[in-house]
Amino acid sequence: MVNLIWLFFIVAGVAVAAAQGNIELVTQAIFDGAKSGVTVCFGLISIMVFWLGIMRIAEDAGLLKLLAAVLRPVVRFLFPTVPKDHPALGYIMSNMGANILGLGNAATPMGIKAMQELQLLNTSKDTASPAMCTLLALNTASITLIPTTLIAIRMNFNSLNPAEIVGTTLMATFVSTLAAIFVDRWYRARNSLQS
Repeated sequence: MVNLIWLFFIVAGVAVAAAQGNIELVTQAIFDGAKSGVTVCFGLISIMVFWLGIMRIAEDAGLLKLLAAVLRPVVRFLFPTVPKDHPALGYIMSNMGANILGLGNAATPMGIKAMQELQLLNTSKDTASPAMCTLLALNTASITLIPTTLIAIRMNFNSLNPAEIVGTTLMATFVSTLAAIFVDRWYRARNSLQS
């Protein structure tokens, strides 16, 4: 559906530009957009490589194990239906840790693996389990200490202080995470009463 919406916007934009005799503006916008896209991608690649390197150093130094130890009680509370030593919990903690450190791109493969493991526990294969819904909500609304992608984008566009958004982002993601947990718990309670 989203593809159809974008196709409509593109076709409508070209049609309006052609009707007004400004088709050269479309060509110029295509080249400017491609140039900006490549510039932003190269900037993001450099920042992602830097932060993935930092993550590797943190992993070798034991920081990720410490973060996992801190997250373990939280994860057990948020995912009570997942067995204690199930592999899904490791993937969930890795996903949450990467999201907390602002590495959403690195968190995605771990989130997918966590979903696959949770699907193995799911008794109704055509419906998402409560644990899967919780993971999706937390992944979407995750607390972010260092918004690396946003900082990289701001650096690419020559922001004077690209890291000034850290405090605001931390507050916004804290509130969104609390809201996600509250709504998740509310739906779980409602569904258990209806059962």
